[in-house]
This record gives sequence, structure tokens and C-alpha cells, in this order.
Amino acid sequence: MNRTVAVVTLGCSRNEVDSEELAGRLAADGWILVNDVESAEVALVNTCGFIESAKKDSIDALLEAHSLKGHGTTKAVVAVGCMAERYGQELADALPEADAILGFDDYKDISARLQSIIAGNNHVPHIPRDRRSLLPIAPVDRSEQRTTEEFTRKRLGTTPWAPLKIASGCDRRCSFCAIPYFRGSFLSRRPHEIMDEARWLVANGVTEVFLVSENTTSYGKDLGDLKLMEKLLPEIAAIDGIELVRLSYLQPAEMRPSLIQAMIATPKSAHYFDLSFQHSAPEVLRRMRRFGDNEKFLHLINQIRVLSPAAGIRSNFIVGFPGETQADFDELATFITQAKLDAIGVFGYSDEDNTEALKLEGKIEPEVIAQRLEILSSLADEIVSQRAAARIGENVRVLIEDFELQEGRAAHQGPEVDGSTSFIGTNFKVGRYVDAVVVDSMGADLVAEVT
Repeated sequence: MNRTVAVVTLGCSRNEVDSEELAGRLAADGWILVNDVESAEVALVNTCGFIESAKKDSIDALLEAHSLKGHGTTKAVVAVGCMAERYGQELADALPEADAILGFDDYKDISARLQSIIAGNNHVPHIPRDRRSLLPIAPVDRSEQRTTEEFTRKRLGTTPWAPLKIASGCDRRCSFCAIPYFRGSFLSRRPHEIMDEARWLVANGVTEVFLVSENTTSYGKDLGDLKLMEKLLPEIAAIDGIELVRLSYLQPAEMRPSLIQAMIATPKSAHYFDLSFQHSAPEVLRRMRRFGDNEKFLHLINQIRVLSPAAGIRSNFIVGFPGETQADFDELATFITQAKLDAIGVFGYSDEDNTEALKLEGKIEPEVIAQRLEILSSLADEIVSQRAAARIGENVRVLIEDFELQEGRAAHQGPEVDGSTSFIGTNFKVGRYVDAVVVDSMGADLVAEVT
């Protein structure tokens, strides 16, 4: 066959895993994976459908790929991923530049789908549905729906770290989030599948494994053991060749002392806590269908830092949520000042389809949201800079990721979204771990010297 395909990935680390699984299926069926769209017959764009800015980036990528048709080898532009699943036929009608819109159910037959599209056959896009209805409501009743498929994954990059998906979907009902609607209910992967994939990653050049899901703190609840992560984490860390295991997306309301202890006490487990606070004013959190407040969140942060003062803690926040008063916003600003987080993402609220917040009263004017976004982003930058400066003199172990820049990440810095640590006048190879001391900081970034 010798068909060529380029996979373009937008969005989060979970999407990166999906792209590599699609690449694995295609390679197994004879497709040749190429790095650039210009030299591919098919541009397979894995879209993100989380927020408006991400959707715009996905559409731009599809349009850019479409612009190459007729000028080279590109014959088809195909959309997959969250935005494709979320909108289906609606996206196809609005974006005729895409030759096909494929949903999650098409993934297992992705090679046949692309072959058909290349042959000029029409693909009828799906009509989106609430994927939460596909699984039983009770998590423990989902075991019969959990199937074991043949492992297929092909690395699309050469970084010494890689995401490993431990679960899919989410059972929470945050009023601003549509992810459960198009990703479905929470479903954990079996421990042996995760262990096998971790070993495969090591065999393919990975030394830092990044465990990803929509809600990592829920792992195991549908397998009958809510503390399964505490048991699995040491097993993954003990795999020969793994130097670091990192957890992502921890739900504050579900954090438990045993998980904190396991993350800190387990050798090779990164002292890194990706806590999704979203806000800190209790009234706003209730309208978000979330739990907590300043006091509870600060207590959680204190629990972590008592056990590991150098632990990295990051979070995201939404400003301008319906009903957010000036007092609520001020309370959030106070929390961010007191929490002293290592990395902070701030987003302005936007209405999202198939969410409860879409119909909430008390919508904030766009200019007010923009103003609050600017104020809080500036404050976040200041706090993050202060936290980085406080690390001067601290010992760190850095994974080198860029040879030319001599740059990498310490354990408290997550891949792609947090700050970095760089060296001056060194010649370290990518993939090397370097023991160093922090000597300077620039914003969220650190400068280190070899100890």
C-alpha cells in the first residue's frame, strides 16, 4: 500500500497518547508515518474541543492542511479528536475544507476509514451523543464494558518523557466542562495494561512516565479499589529504566492522605501536584459544582509542603464565571497570593455547548472578564516568579530535553506547561539527568549549575 499520513496533534497529553495509538494502528496496516503534512497523502488532525481558543487552533490547523491540497502530495484532510467527536455532523457542515470528520468509534478501523476517504468515498459524520449513557451509572458495574484490545502505539517524537493514559472519561459534573459529555464516564485501565505499556515506553527510549487521565485521583474506583494508585505507583517506579513517574490532573476534592504520602514516599515519584482548583471562592465553586474554599485548599497545600517543602504545585483558574462578584474575585486573588504556586494557568470564562453553565444567570460582561483576566494573570506571573526565586540554592535533578538550549526540567516542573531549568556553558545530551543547584531565576524558569 505504502500510503503516507501525517498526524498533527492539538491539545493535551491525553490527545498525544490518542495520536500515537492511531499511528500504531496505521503503521501496523502498512501506512508510512511522515513528519510534515506537505509530504503526506493524508493529514490526520487530532483536534481539541475543550475551550474556544483550543477549538480555533484546531480549525486553523485543518485550514492550513487544506491549503496544501493541490500543491503537493496531500489528497485528504481528516479531523479526529475531541472537537470532531463533540460536534460531528455540525463540524462537517461548518468546515467543508475537511474531507471527513471521524469520531472515537472510528478509531479501531482508522486504516480502512482513511483508505475509503482516499478512494473518494463519502464518510457520513456521526451525530454527537452523550457518551456518559454508554456505561452503567455505578462505577463498579462497568467491568463488563472494559474490553482488552491489542496494544498499538507508535511514538511520534523522541523526547525522553512520554504520557501514559491510565483512564478515560470523567464522572464529575463540573458545570463549565463538557468533557464527560464527549469523553464519557470514567473508566480505569487495568493495572497490567498500564505496566505493560510503561515497559514498552522504556524500551522506546522513555525514562520519565507521565500518568494522564481526566481525573487521576479517581483511578481504581471502578475496579473496586479507590486506593489502587497508591499500589500501582511503586510498581511503575520500580520498572528497570524508569527514572521518574509523574501524576497529572489531581482533583482537590478527592485528594487523600494516603495518595499524598505515596507520591512523596515512593522512590522515583515526582513531588509534583497538578491540582485543579479552578477557583477558591465557595459560592463560585458551588455554582461550578465543585467543592472547597480558601481554607481547605491552603490546608491541602500545607499538608503537601510539610512532607515535601520543595514539591511543585500547579493549578488552573477560571475568572468571570457566571455570578462571580468582585468580592469573589478578590478572594481568588488572595488565595493565589497565599498559595505561592509554582505554575498557574488563568482563563477567562466562555460559554460551552452541553454544559450547565451555559444556562446560568449572572453572566459577566466580556470587558469585565478581560479586565479580571489581565489582573489575575499579572498577579500569577508575579507569584510564580517569586516562587522560582525562592528556589535559588535548592538542589534539583534535571532531565535534559533540548541540546542547543541546554535546557530541561526539574522534578517540580511538568512537561510543556511549566517552567524549565537551563545550564550555561555545558554540553549535556538530551535524556541525561543532571544533579545541580539553582543559581538564578527568570520568571518561572531557573538557571542551574552542576553540583
